[in-house]
Amino acid sequence: MKITTVGIDLAKNVFQVHGVDERGKAVLKKQLKRHQVLVLFSNMPPCLIGMEACGGAHFWARRLQAQGHTVRLMAPQFVKPYVKSNKNDAADAEAICEAVG
Repeated sequence: MKITTVGIDLAKNVFQVHGVDERGKAVLKKQLKRHQVLVLFSNMPPCLIGMEACGGAHFWARRLQAQGHTVRLMAPQFVKPYVKSNKNDAADAEAICEAVG
């Protein structure tokens, strides 16, 4: 289970994470609190991480890049076409993961 791409839906307190392997199969679906994010990614080999650009995204991008990950920020209007179902945090994280790939 080597995670190659991760999408993170940022929020104030609870973040949704969606990760896929090299074949595009979902291998990671988690809901994390703020203090758990860096712990999860510090135990993970370097991968591509996508986030919607917002006020807190630059902070998280710098912290994750310091751990060796590649981070790409995207404008929300470029992620919206990838949302498959109702708008919720899990669907947004999956759409971000697909859009960054």
